[in-house]
Amino acid sequence: METPRVNLMNLDREGLERFFESIGEKRFRAHQAMKWIYHHGVTDFAAMTDVGKALRAKLEAGAEIRPPKVLFQKVSTDGTTKWLIELDGGNAVETVYIPEPTRGTLCVSSQVGCSLNCTFCSTATQGFNRNLSTAEIIGQVWIAARALGHDAKDNRRLTNVVMMGMGEPLLNFDNVVPAMNLMRDDLGFGLANKRVTLSTAGLVPGIDKLSQACDVSLAVSLHAPNDALRETLVPLNKKYPIAELMAACQRYLKTRPRASVTFEYTLMKGVNDAPEHARALVKLLRRLPSKLNLIPFNPFPGTRYERSDEDAIRRFQTIVMEAGLIATVRRTRGDDIDAACGQLVGNVLDRTRRSSLYKPAVAMEMRA
Repeated sequence: METPRVNLMNLDREGLERFFESIGEKRFRAHQAMKWIYHHGVTDFAAMTDVGKALRAKLEAGAEIRPPKVLFQKVSTDGTTKWLIELDGGNAVETVYIPEPTRGTLCVSSQVGCSLNCTFCSTATQGFNRNLSTAEIIGQVWIAARALGHDAKDNRRLTNVVMMGMGEPLLNFDNVVPAMNLMRDDLGFGLANKRVTLSTAGLVPGIDKLSQACDVSLAVSLHAPNDALRETLVPLNKKYPIAELMAACQRYLKTRPRASVTFEYTLMKGVNDAPEHARALVKLLRRLPSKLNLIPFNPFPGTRYERSDEDAIRRFQTIVMEAGLIATVRRTRGDDIDAACGQLVGNVLDRTRRSSLYKPAVAMEMRA
């Protein structure tokens, strides 16, 4: 049976150094390979002109550089770009680039679907299939960089990466961390630590583990100021209630004294957007260095939720800001191509069978 080739995109700098040592080469060869892969977008060993022919032949025999493939690309009227990324077994995930005057943010997926079943997120309707490999995660950044003409020195089209796409990143910890290492490595995409953000629904053990493993920004999908409401929106709260989640955030910040946690709060009409919710949120967050990202709900077929009225959103923001919290309202981007927050679905061969629960509701929405 033929030994499978090692995909070098599955390895961060430390992993690549070990790989080259394992084939009898010096560690600096890993640095050469990283530059070719991530600075120049090369996937053919023959193009690595500063690598000797003997080593190139050795790499051809036992290794490969294999990013995922793009099924299609869509561009919104506001400049937002969405790629549908093909994976094996008929699966696909979505990756979104959001351009702004002073920054360019890429939203990256970590799983095929999601197992957490947050009730307001369209990804949950797809169920769950599997974790992405490191190559499939960093490959999304590689694809976007190539498509956008990003250069690590001269044309930095990608300034921020957020692990906020499909999936719960902390449930794919062992593949997500090496990918984020490559995002931050000067031989990779060279992003500053604070410009790589991991967003979690509140997996407390994962937050503690991340604090010891990787220096990135932390975002938490909160969406409610109390346990009773949050359990209906984010079922994970039943296992890790808000008090435990806040304690984990405090522990995370102890390892990063100048940092803050971003709390994401999706505003849904008549659900979590009342003034009393805003005041309860102030009490919850006032002693924690934090920023609040208010997200108008983005509807999708079959959902029972509605977007809060503009007046309710501004009233909510005013209450928390007058209490001294930093609160921004995320401008909806890319909703004409279903690329807005909470709308990513991709193509998931559901192992959880959860997607079948949503089919009647979706069909009714389409008939209406």
